[in-house]
Amino acid sequence: MFYQYNHLGSPDYLKIENGINFSFPTHLHQCFEIIVIDSGEMTVKVDKKTYTLKEKEGLMIFPNQIHSLDSTQSKHTLCIFSPQLVQAYSVKVSDKLPQNNKFTPDEYLVNALEGLETSSSSAEKKGVLYLLCSQFDKTAVYNKKLFENEELLYKIFMFVEKNFDNDCSLTQLSKETGYDYSYLSRYFKKTIGISFNSYVTHFRLSHACYLLENTTLPILQCAYDSGFTSLRSFNRCFKEHLKITPTQYLKNIDI
Repeated sequence: MFYQYNHLGSPDYLKIENGINFSFPTHLHQCFEIIVIDSGEMTVKVDKKTYTLKEKEGLMIFPNQIHSLDSTQSKHTLCIFSPQLVQAYSVKVSDKLPQNNKFTPDEYLVNALEGLETSSSSAEKKGVLYLLCSQFDKTAVYNKKLFENEELLYKIFMFVEKNFDNDCSLTQLSKETGYDYSYLSRYFKKTIGISFNSYVTHFRLSHACYLLENTTLPILQCAYDSGFTSLRSFNRCFKEHLKITPTQYLKNIDI
């Protein structure tokens, strides 16, 4: 599970992609996310609920909802967009979460969504996204969002973002936040579902994959820049989690 900081900070952020047999580990971000299944079936977990999406069914994931995607036989359309693009709707639901994230968007709206591009005008983006949010809103039932300890969770995410390539230990986190070491460990595991150390490992591997894909840095430098102390530990951890070596990963990128 990792916090997707690459989706932060841009008021007009919009990403649309079509994929086949797509899976993505547990994560969260500060954007809305819409997933529509074109064919096949996909399992999506949002917070503590599990949804099975079939053809023409969709899901609206709210900012900071923990979610994962898993599919071996599906085609899908996925859209991640900044709350600022639908600001009126974002304000309306800022303190709410849907009881059910599932909905069935009209086909013409899905086609319009797939037709959007990064270069599309702001008015065009907002028009399509507002219509999709409006359709979801018509049948949605909302619960009051609980903000208890949410600030602490953000502090932990920001700590990892800042320190993943250095001393990113629970001991150091305890010093910076003023919270007890044992409390932080229990709180993180209960809230996120994995241990703090596992989260840091996933974050480091995610950063390493980004460097391998988007830079010409040698593998050893990618390992060090991602917080690993040796090439041996990096190779072992990489293969354990991704089932291939960093060298094989690089070869797959070039294919």
